[in-house]
Amino acid sequence: MAMTLTALQEMARKGEKFAVLTCYDASFATLLDNAGVEVLLVGDSLGMVVQGDATTLPVTMADMVYHTRCVAQGAKGAFIMADMPFGSYQESPAQAFANAAQLMAAGAHMVKLEGGAVMAETVAFLTRRGIPVCGHVGLTPQSVHQLGGYRVQGKTDEAAQQLLQDAEALQRAGAGMMLVEAIPAALAQRVTQSLAIPTIGIGAGPSCSAQVLVLYDLLGIYPGHPPKFARNFLADGGSVQAAVEQYVQAVKAGTFPGAEHSF
Repeated sequence: MAMTLTALQEMARKGEKFAVLTCYDASFATLLDNAGVEVLLVGDSLGMVVQGDATTLPVTMADMVYHTRCVAQGAKGAFIMADMPFGSYQESPAQAFANAAQLMAAGAHMVKLEGGAVMAETVAFLTRRGIPVCGHVGLTPQSVHQLGGYRVQGKTDEAAQQLLQDAEALQRAGAGMMLVEAIPAALAQRVTQSLAIPTIGIGAGPSCSAQVLVLYDLLGIYPGHPPKFARNFLADGGSVQAAVEQYVQAVKAGTFPGAEHSF
């Protein structure tokens, strides 16, 4: 049976963790789906791991539509979330809707966009028109130059309070899930406790409703230096299928991420 946003929200409400992985093509979509991954994120991270760029900024709407369609061809049960690339939603809610509609038509079940309370109006505009939205706070890679690099966010009391307020504003606007990236584990726990919607953590400790990794980091095949929050599951898994299944089991059991993967 196909996974739905309602089912994911109910899992989070019951304290049942779910697994998320990035995915960019039909073959991996089928494998991840069969391995029990509940959510496939067609991430703009493809700009780095597939296209070889230094950041996610060059990724286009055409790229995202193409890869979303590929993933949708391979996944029959998983919930598909697609990133809105840089420049595709920041101008106006109407611009965001036109581009989000392309991703939904390509097979996405939800779109994800970066930014705090400043994006609340856009989130409300989309959700009122039938497009589910996942918020993204903490380290927002599309703002890497403004943030001064890929740095942990929310480390001061003031920054932590602002992040909490941003997450709550996005939830009030209608966001159905919230991705929190590269923030202290204690803050991620506060965010998860303060929201009624599921939180998806990456570099945010073990308390989130779900965890996400870039697939290539999980398999240890990205040529760059692996981030602190990543773990190579293929090293012990023996096969790609087994590695993904181990990841799913570790997320659900709460054994990943560990303290060594957290800030």
